[in-house]
Amino acid sequence: MFGPNWYATVMGTGIVATAAATLPVRIAGLHSLATVVWALSAALLVAVLAVTLRNGTSHSGDPVLVQFWGAPPMALLTVGAGTLLLGRDWIGLPAAVTVDLALWGTGTVLGLIVAVAVPYRMMTGQPAGPGAAFGGWLMPVVPPMVSASTGALLVPHVDFPRELLLGCYALAGISLFAAIMVITQIWARLVRHPDGAARMVPTLWIVLGPLGQSVTAFHLLARAAPGVLPEPYATGAGVIALLYGVPTLGFALFWTALAGAITVRTARAGLPFSLTWWSFTFPLGTVVTATSALAVRSGSPALTALAIVMYAVLVIAWLTVTARTARGVRTGDLWRSSPSPLPVRAGRP
Repeated sequence: MFGPNWYATVMGTGIVATAAATLPVRIAGLHSLATVVWALSAALLVAVLAVTLRNGTSHSGDPVLVQFWGAPPMALLTVGAGTLLLGRDWIGLPAAVTVDLALWGTGTVLGLIVAVAVPYRMMTGQPAGPGAAFGGWLMPVVPPMVSASTGALLVPHVDFPRELLLGCYALAGISLFAAIMVITQIWARLVRHPDGAARMVPTLWIVLGPLGQSVTAFHLLARAAPGVLPEPYATGAGVIALLYGVPTLGFALFWTALAGAITVRTARAGLPFSLTWWSFTFPLGTVVTATSALAVRSGSPALTALAIVMYAVLVIAWLTVTARTARGVRTGDLWRSSPSPLPVRAGRP
């Protein structure tokens, strides 16, 4: 069956390309390979949009799957950013800016709608159970942060740079504060109700999304601020980017270790493949872009090395999940299975 979680394939593929473009070092041939991966993500976006238009359904009655309506706007934003960073080599800068503006505008509007509509449905509908919180709850509130970081790339190319820059800061605030509230609920659920559906465990990695994306956003916004914001605000933006970014990256690395340990524990008991495995890609990719951003801003060799290592891990994760997805499509397993994760319990070791 088809649901909005299929857009995670676009996000996970697109972040491999954009993360390569933001690495703090030049690696021979990587830029060309990243451009090919961007083209693949764009083709995937077209394909998934076509299936959506043909078989579109809201899945509003599914309390799990409805969360993943945050994926379509993020897919649009990711492909748009890749167009500006990489696609410009093929189609030229003016065309890349036009495409990115269209995708950014559409993704931002859709992301804001989802960021309000899904939480509203949760607040006014059937009450969630005490152990219902999971990483997917972050999906509806992360798109505004993706809009903030990708919008920062467009600031030098528009006629209204100050308005766009301030708007992106506001978008970052929407996502940041909402994500903090959701992450605390996920932590509480893990402590009070450690057992859960095995197929939901990969969604723990989604917590990395708002963390890494926020660091990336504040870095890119600070980079765009000089000449757009008056002093001392332009300089202050750079200070905030570093002083916010380093502690947040520290927590992201801490969560990576925690989520990794829970994933390994669950895998020992059985971790069946599903589209939730794409949670291993895009969120990790945002941590790569965040680490790269801080490496550039601070000049730290340690952060540079960490960004390279984490990018290698991202590529391995993407190749693994892509291969499993292709096999699931070829055999028909992903089409026959329910789009919502099945309630398979993860046993205690």
